[in-house]
Amino acid sequence: MRHNDQNQGPSVRVLRVGEQVRHVLSEILQRGDVHDDVLVTHPVSVTEVRMSPDLRHATVFVKSLLGRDEEAVLKALRTNTAYLQREVARRIRMKYAAKLKFLSDESFDEASHIDKLLRDPKVARDLGPAED
Repeated sequence: MRHNDQNQGPSVRVLRVGEQVRHVLSEILQRGDVHDDVLVTHPVSVTEVRMSPDLRHATVFVKSLLGRDEEAVLKALRTNTAYLQREVARRIRMKYAAKLKFLSDESFDEASHIDKLLRDPKVARDLGPAED
């Protein structure tokens, strides 16, 4: 009897496939296999891929180098989605070609914002060593 717990995270298989998709997309983009002027001139990092439990959908989080022209990069990736889906399916040999959805990875911006807040003199004073 299989127990389905709502609070349980993704399975090892889902995580493994997501990491494989991330590696394949990174390789394709790094080698310049996509013939798109924006993607050729803007290096892109694939920071994370989250697969759906049935492996039919992949949310791909990307960050352009130095955060330059994020919208143009996302538009270029979305324009070339069909090619990227075919290449991922061919290289990983999955039963179904996962539908790719590209989103900007905001985690770096959030981390920078938190770091900036922690360095604020008012906050630093509160976090500093306690005086007797």
